[in-house]
Amino acid sequence: MRSHLKPITALCTALVLGSALAACGGAAADPDAREVTVYSADGLKGEKGDGFYDKVFKDFEKKTGIKVNYVEAGSGATVQRLARERMNTQADVVVTLPPFIQQADGKGLLQKYEPEGYDRVAAADRDPNGKWTSVVNNYFCFIYNKKQLKRPPQNWQDLLDPTYRNKLQYSTPGVAGDGTAVVIKAMHDLGGTDPAMAYFKKLQANNVGPSSSTGQLAPKTAKGELLVANGDVQMNYATMKSMPDQGIFFPAAEKGGRPSTFALPYAAGLVKNAPHTENAKKFLDYLLSPEVQREVSAVGGGFAARKDVHATDENARKLAALMKGVEVFEPDWQDIDKNLDTYIDAWKTATGS
Repeated sequence: MRSHLKPITALCTALVLGSALAACGGAAADPDAREVTVYSADGLKGEKGDGFYDKVFKDFEKKTGIKVNYVEAGSGATVQRLARERMNTQADVVVTLPPFIQQADGKGLLQKYEPEGYDRVAAADRDPNGKWTSVVNNYFCFIYNKKQLKRPPQNWQDLLDPTYRNKLQYSTPGVAGDGTAVVIKAMHDLGGTDPAMAYFKKLQANNVGPSSSTGQLAPKTAKGELLVANGDVQMNYATMKSMPDQGIFFPAAEKGGRPSTFALPYAAGLVKNAPHTENAKKFLDYLLSPEVQREVSAVGGGFAARKDVHATDENARKLAALMKGVEVFEPDWQDIDKNLDTYIDAWKTATGS
């Protein structure tokens, strides 16, 4: 989630980061082609072809005859690529995390489209102007190695303990969506920019160093190379079957405090001047359809975006239990979008990054 651009494709194999040419189909994409190109943050596609996206893409093609070309990237990198390609747009749909979906809108990279079921998504999880909507709900979290730690750190202060020296790592803010979320939560919990940056300066004593990919941290934690790392509930829950020593936790602001988190949904939007606009609309409609939303937990390990879809599968029950007792706050995304560069610059100064 959000990190380095890692070309992966369902049906197109020649996608190269930074190319000035088209992602799939060359510079002159055929508007009548039975295809749709999706640029997305990582986390929803399975390493073994058994993830949420894998099933969605296959079922969508079977239902509509429209093939899905897939490009995986970090949340920030996705938007950066869209901006570079604005004079030669290649993507039809973008799926990324806050505040980068707001950033894409602010850069004029999205066009209005309210998919079928848009009105069934909570107001906080969709753009009031119809530029984007959440398709998979999710929450920020940390992970730890259950085999080496009897219990996870309880609060931010615990993470400063020498126990975690060179055994703690978080993905790079401003590049990875989950890494940016670390800064957002610290600012909320610790009382603003200055105390949060003072904290990050201290945390550098334990931090292994920058990581462009949040997804790379889970295997390291499961193996014990790291004791603690950042992540998000959907991505880390989905990998628990293959990484049973990985545990999820939510740090409290202070000792004795209540664990807390905030929503970090996968949000989708129609790309402005998309080569295959009608196909993109059909794909967005499909993502929000009740049948797909019921599979968000069962297949993807996430939370349905539609309020009227109440999943009852085993994953849904376990995810509900995981979130029980965790306070969920709502960040001021407009402020974060407006001041993101300032916050990231402050983090870079504090950490010497």
